[in-house]
Amino acid sequence: MDPEALAVANLEGIHRYFEARTSELRAARESRWIRDLSSPEAYAESVQEKRDELAALLGVPTDSRPGTVEMQLPTTTSRGSLLAETDAVAIHAVRWEALAGIHAEGLLLAPKGRVRARVVGLVDADEFPETAAGLAPAAGATGPAWALDLAEGGALVLLPTLVSRDTTFSGNELVGRRTNQPHREWLHRQTYQLGRHLVGIELQKVFAAVDWFVAESGAEEGDSPVGVVGYGEGGLLALHAAALDSRIDAALVSGHFGPREDLHAEPIYRNIWRLLVDFGDAEIASLVAPRILVVDPAAPPAVEGPPEPAEGQVGGAAPGSVPRPSSGEVLAELERARKLVGPEIGAALRWIEPAVDESAATGPSGAALAEFASALGLALGADPAAGRGRLPADRFDPDAAQARQARQIGEIETFVRRLVGLSAFERDASFWAPMREALSARTDEPPAEVWEAAVVPHRERFHRELLGKLPEPSLPPNARIRLLERGEGWTAYLVVLDVWPEVQSWGYLILPEGLSPGERRPAVVVQHGLGGSPRSAIDPASNAYRAFGARLAARGFVVYAPYNPNALGGAIRFRQIQRRANPLGASIFSVIVAQHRRVLEWLGAQDFVDPARIGFYGLSYGGKTAMRVPSVLPGYALSICSGDFNQWVRKITEPRATTRVGAGSQRFSSYLYTSEYEIMEFDQGNTFDYAEMAALVSPRPFMVERGHRDLVASDEWVAYEYAAVRRHYADLGIPGRTESEFFDEGHVIRGEGSFRFLHRHLDWPEP
Repeated sequence: MDPEALAVANLEGIHRYFEARTSELRAARESRWIRDLSSPEAYAESVQEKRDELAALLGVPTDSRPGTVEMQLPTTTSRGSLLAETDAVAIHAVRWEALAGIHAEGLLLAPKGRVRARVVGLVDADEFPETAAGLAPAAGATGPAWALDLAEGGALVLLPTLVSRDTTFSGNELVGRRTNQPHREWLHRQTYQLGRHLVGIELQKVFAAVDWFVAESGAEEGDSPVGVVGYGEGGLLALHAAALDSRIDAALVSGHFGPREDLHAEPIYRNIWRLLVDFGDAEIASLVAPRILVVDPAAPPAVEGPPEPAEGQVGGAAPGSVPRPSSGEVLAELERARKLVGPEIGAALRWIEPAVDESAATGPSGAALAEFASALGLALGADPAAGRGRLPADRFDPDAAQARQARQIGEIETFVRRLVGLSAFERDASFWAPMREALSARTDEPPAEVWEAAVVPHRERFHRELLGKLPEPSLPPNARIRLLERGEGWTAYLVVLDVWPEVQSWGYLILPEGLSPGERRPAVVVQHGLGGSPRSAIDPASNAYRAFGARLAARGFVVYAPYNPNALGGAIRFRQIQRRANPLGASIFSVIVAQHRRVLEWLGAQDFVDPARIGFYGLSYGGKTAMRVPSVLPGYALSICSGDFNQWVRKITEPRATTRVGAGSQRFSSYLYTSEYEIMEFDQGNTFDYAEMAALVSPRPFMVERGHRDLVASDEWVAYEYAAVRRHYADLGIPGRTESEFFDEGHVIRGEGSFRFLHRHLDWPEP
């Protein structure tokens, strides 16, 4: 079978594995909850742990909002905050701080009579708050001014602006790069790496609004209920806000509710690490109960992505579309939520029959809005549109709305830059400080031995929390082997091994000539990059790899070149594996680790291999693997990372990463500008950058191979990160076990210093 066919079969098998695992986790989900249905109060208390868990997945609890939220009325010399008013309602532009340096901006609709309720209204990401307030037409249709309806019914309504799906600000003018990523994806790529989500940041804007509501309500005579209503992306936020904040008395979710098992096919900015282990929409809805939740099965916004690159933009945005579940599917998910909480508590979860004539609406249906208003003690007028004719249509300024959007995005980018700067302190607190304490407590033992024992729980944490830990391989290896070809000093065989049902590992076994019966040689597992295959290890025409597997075999090493799941089997299918895996608390490396566990098991059992002397050597994506797999699997005696070692958190998140490489005009850039939309790892920046991963490999030998003109990074970034590794090995008293080699070429295997490193540390004489 040719490599491309094997690669396709491998990817498809992994997809089937994750499809089955998605079903298994959904079936087991309820066993992970403990619900006390004896009373509404007992129930709310019994699910608090899950509420906290959901907040953590959304990156919410690590932030702190201002102690006092002040509602600001921004004005200029030419424009006041008052945008429009009727006899019943005044509409102001407003701004309030949600997090340090991040402000919500939008509209405040203030009734001129008694305030009977307080509501946060969330439009879809492609709509303006002015649409819901009756000051601007909806995109593509004349949408209902539902926020104005609520305000005229006596609700004080705040309408924050959401980050849009436009692409105008997805890039950096300083370096002259723009992308076709929607703003929401552009910010998702940056925040995800730091354990945050755009969803979580926008939720903090909602919670800050509720803080202000509660403070204002407490200052007045008598309390007024708090509600949240949203449509489309705003509906997603409304559902999660009500689930997390018990101060919200009622919620209306419109155009967003249904089964979530195909989350991998939705826009990437909805990608939530580990969400589907414990949560679907039904489980999230169950966190709202016993408070009121009104589900409106209105048609969601039509979002098919990504947009085509405009002039001056690079492509690479992630595919994804907003699902359009049928009314029956929406109702089935709500019924599942009712079943979870029982009939008494489930009565708070309400369904609105869809209206045929409202299928083109860009907001909640009239019936849903009336049900929501009733839950808050409001009565909407018989003719809610009566006041809209008196609103001046010319008070909506598209340029001002665009500037507002730019501020929203710019503040979050600045917030991420701050988090990147703080991430080293977070990594020190969670990893280096405990390890320093372990070393200082046992000064009578060699530091390297103390480290080797003390690092084990951190290695487990890295595997479980960053890569995602899957069950052990469940099938015997069942090795299938056939001769491939012979070269000068070596013979190559195709090997196929079973891992799990549907999932295999395959590669090339390259045996040196002159093996004596029973002689156990050191072995080197050589790993190809993103566009390669096991054949890259023996193909002299492969300029990047320079047949390094065949060359090592000719030097007397047993060599194994496994297939790393990659774009060879189809770029979209490959990248969708990560999308399928993430909501299950897994990643492509969850699979790769299991495949390598099987490789080590099988290879170490061969009578021509010394299982204590198996090294790892990878280029590019194989170098990425060299940082992760040996960090988890101590069966690898050493690791060599070629063409990948980096300041990884900056590589993922830095929009200004375009330093010149060498004397030429070529530049390296961050993954913000590439098509590897799946490459982010949730919270990696605060947990394990490359120095920490190398420390997980230690005290085993570790090496970095780096070409000066390699566009993966700059020499400065590589040297900065490696300096921490070099110091760490010196602290352990084993400085000779690590080294780096810089050479004047590009993204290639040099195979000089690295070969000497292998001979020395795998104890095999150089020819």
